[in-house]
Amino acid sequence: MANVTVIGAQWGDEGKGKIVDWLASRADAVVRFQGGHNAGHTLVVGEQVYKLSLLPSGIVTGTLSIIGNGVVLDPWHLRDEIAKLEGQGVVINTENFAIAENAPLILPLHRDLDALRESAAGSGKIGTTGRGIGPAYEDKVGRRAIRVCDLAHLDALDAQLDRLCAHHDALRAGFGQPPVDRAQLLADLKEIAPSVLQYAQPVWKRLNTVRKAGARILFEGAQGVLLDVDHGTYPFVTSSNTVSGTAASGSGLGPSSTGFVLGIVKAYTTRVGSGPFPTELEDETGQRLGERGHEFGTVTGRKRRCGWFDAVLVRQSCAISGVTGIALTKVDVLDGLETVKICTGYRLRGKVLDYFPSHAADQAEVEPIYEEMEGWSGTTAGARSWADLPAQAIKYIQRVQELIETPVALVSTSPEREDTILVRDPFVD
Repeated sequence: MANVTVIGAQWGDEGKGKIVDWLASRADAVVRFQGGHNAGHTLVVGEQVYKLSLLPSGIVTGTLSIIGNGVVLDPWHLRDEIAKLEGQGVVINTENFAIAENAPLILPLHRDLDALRESAAGSGKIGTTGRGIGPAYEDKVGRRAIRVCDLAHLDALDAQLDRLCAHHDALRAGFGQPPVDRAQLLADLKEIAPSVLQYAQPVWKRLNTVRKAGARILFEGAQGVLLDVDHGTYPFVTSSNTVSGTAASGSGLGPSSTGFVLGIVKAYTTRVGSGPFPTELEDETGQRLGERGHEFGTVTGRKRRCGWFDAVLVRQSCAISGVTGIALTKVDVLDGLETVKICTGYRLRGKVLDYFPSHAADQAEVEPIYEEMEGWSGTTAGARSWADLPAQAIKYIQRVQELIETPVALVSTSPEREDTILVRDPFVD
């Protein structure tokens, strides 16, 4: 049986939560391998709605759920999210949940710096969630991070705090802010430490044990490939690598363990915050997509920008991340449209491009080339087989997989777990 790596193939918000939940019910372990609590996943199981930002989606099903070393962890948010889920009847204990002891922490000073930078950026705002994700990754790379394992050795933290505060105090002074209150930071860490340390362990070791036993592992990515710090629409990106290759480095398992790469793709395109968006619709159609698709951020509540499906971007994402097959979500949002459009290329100063350029000026200037298709009047909502889909919807799905040069493995037709058409089983292939 294959392991499965799930990533978003657009700008995030593709419906990964539902797909991961559906797969998690058949997996033995689920691993978050990058990002932080800026990732919003909504799961609908029967009458119950679960909103996750940090915990792996498998926790709802009782599947072994692991936060890998590639994640930056806000311990206070973790405590609150666990309490919220436990209030909904979810059981979370050391048997079904573990945190990598070498995962770096998001501290209050990271949230402070995030907010200070965004407020001072003016027209240069990136549109972060303000949760300290970027500054925490900076400190990790700068070798001054406080990690989960440090919570067990707070009395020996002076040297690390010297490095950390020397950096942040200088930045805070530039914004006219007082230096870091070291005593308060230490007090806060001592207070939160027991909530985190009970789950801390060398998860690479546990995962290797699980793998050798023949268990099925599901690697859960956050955000989307177009937000990857290397391959995304820089600088309007997240601060981690969101591509499938990160599943190996962010979990402690080698690249041979990541298995089938499932790219989650929305049947149209959305984006939260600033940055280029070639197929954005600022008209009634765009508004309709947003209303029907309930396009508001799970974490921030911000309204998402909406537009037609961009096959160029998704084909690029699939190539960069080695996607084996896609899960196409929210096809039902297109129900009832007389015509639907797909972007098949771009024009840039008279030249036709079959890829998205790297420079921000070129990205802002490209014009989409559209292929128009007949829409469908029937409904796809709740369909669980090809026979349940209108003929034109099937044609649309087939055209999408042709243009992105990647086969469809799953089709999701509603937020409900079972409203899924299985074309190719990722755990078997």
